[in-house]
Amino acid sequence: MKAKCALLLMALVLVSCSPGTDAGPGGGDLEYPTGPDELVLRISIDGGFVPVEHNLTRLPDLSLYGDGRLITQGPQIMIYPGPALPNLLVRSVTAEGVGEIVREAAGAGLTGPDRRFDAAARRIADLPDTVFTLVTAGGTHTTSVYGFGSGDELRGIPREQADAIRELHRLRERLTNLESWLPEGSVGPEESFEPRSMRIFSSTPPPPSEEGLEQQPIAWPLAQPLAEFGEPVPPEGFRCGTVEGEDLAGVLQVASQANQLTPWESAGEQYALSWRPLLPDESGCPSP
Repeated sequence: MKAKCALLLMALVLVSCSPGTDAGPGGGDLEYPTGPDELVLRISIDGGFVPVEHNLTRLPDLSLYGDGRLITQGPQIMIYPGPALPNLLVRSVTAEGVGEIVREAAGAGLTGPDRRFDAAARRIADLPDTVFTLVTAGGTHTTSVYGFGSGDELRGIPREQADAIRELHRLRERLTNLESWLPEGSVGPEESFEPRSMRIFSSTPPPPSEEGLEQQPIAWPLAQPLAEFGEPVPPEGFRCGTVEGEDLAGVLQVASQANQLTPWESAGEQYALSWRPLLPDESGCPSP
């Protein structure tokens, strides 16, 4: 009898010490990718009535990666014309903190079948979609809300849908104030995000100078002229190319002195350039 009890006790100890089905970040279906370039959570804005250049260079509001890097858009100085380069910030989140964020996103409905709430499109045109994306072992889920934050997205819809959208508002607010609810020490300080690659969109001629805002042209710093840089992309008249490594360092040094209206000179022609840093999960130019 004593031998049987000892064997039973040993078996229980082995079971309790062996890894369970919930091992790993998040646990079960909420396990998330852990690669440094693998996306876990993103909030982005798509569409809407905005200038072409804005759509080409639009950046997500928030991107969280498997290694805990959280990349967000930083504040912009209130001047016109603004700097040519966007202000991106990055901070680190511990594995425990990322797991908590994933659970929070799941609790807000970002698992299961994809969803789209677009009732407001029947009342008002040209608003953008806000898209929430969560990647877990259960798959990639997206929820998009037309006119998110306008107030119209909550009008005239069933209560169940309105409650779901309010959960996304709550999630968005909590993600902008992580220190208030994540375990202490989960979030590091904000630093400037240094991209490894940059998309550059070019078009000619540049916009005409505005009275009182005349700009001095800047010479394109690379040997390859802008007329041959990259490939044509829509809309008509635009080209897109990418730079990285030493070329990127040289281009960024010059671009840091430019603004959104600066004309760029290359092989005797003047161009308008728009800049889009590539995030860790991105590469190349957008497909036509």
